[in-house]
Amino acid sequence: MALKIIDHGTAEYHKMVRLRQDMLRKPLGLTFSSEELDREKDDILMGAFEDGKILGCCLLTRVDDKTMRLRQMAVPNSLQGKGIGRALMIFAENIARDLGYKILIMHARKTAIGFYQKLGYITRGDEFVEVTIPHFEMEKTL
Repeated sequence: MALKIIDHGTAEYHKMVRLRQDMLRKPLGLTFSSEELDREKDDILMGAFEDGKILGCCLLTRVDDKTMRLRQMAVPNSLQGKGIGRALMIFAENIARDLGYKILIMHARKTAIGFYQKLGYITRGDEFVEVTIPHFEMEKTL
């Protein structure tokens, strides 16, 4: 498995968008707008690949001088539990740390809280609804 940064607009990026659409949006009856995807040009886009196939993805968005936000973590159901998400998280944390960021935050789906807690993230605040489902803000000091 190769972990790498993806350039916006490339064939790998389009694979990433399809995976995110299939895993994160389609089950909720939602789609990405072109404006949402255009805003990702300034994000750090990451994917896990094997033989040209995307196994998982996530992205980092700058919040301020010390904080980045992890977004759009997606691994197909058939590949969950195989270490792909964990590897992507470590990759994302290392990139953020190498760029000088001290804190990584996210809006985690309630169903994924346990996964992130195992990686050292803690919940902040109360449950809230985002994209029609329950989430919690989570945080980790890098």
